[in-house]
Amino acid sequence: MLELRRLSVDDGPEIFQMLQEIPKEENGFGNHANGMSYEAYKEWLAARHQESLREGIQDGWKVPTTTYWLYADGTPVGFGKLRHHLTDALRKAGGHIGYAIAPAYRGKGYGKELLRLLLQKANEMGIKKVLLTIRLNNTASQAVAFANGGIVTDRTDERFLIWIDT
Repeated sequence: MLELRRLSVDDGPEIFQMLQEIPKEENGFGNHANGMSYEAYKEWLAARHQESLREGIQDGWKVPTTTYWLYADGTPVGFGKLRHHLTDALRKAGGHIGYAIAPAYRGKGYGKELLRLLLQKANEMGIKKVLLTIRLNNTASQAVAFANGGIVTDRTDERFLIWIDT
């Protein structure tokens, strides 16, 4: 059974462990909790929770973002970030949604399901179309986007810009 859970300040060691397994940076997706102490992780959770509640733009590009965990049969296997809206900078690199699956769980369809569930959350927020900016060499993430109805609308030197109706 798959379940999407919103980040909570009470998330514990099972999430912390998963975050240590997902690389700090991979294919443009940042996992800033990788390498943290458990105490720093708890502070990070509080900051991410506040990030989901704020409004407006900070530092010229940071927008409210909600983090979700994907659980499979009670085990966290990945996570995604959903930005509530875009800036001009995020329209070029970043988009609405970023996601990662822990290495031990890749190739099992969890990425496709995680994105599907994040698209549902975006729709619930009133976002009718989401943008993913996927690096040209990230064929696995491209396949996930296409499986969820993604359409390439542009390409830069580094990324495909893929829009998906929610």
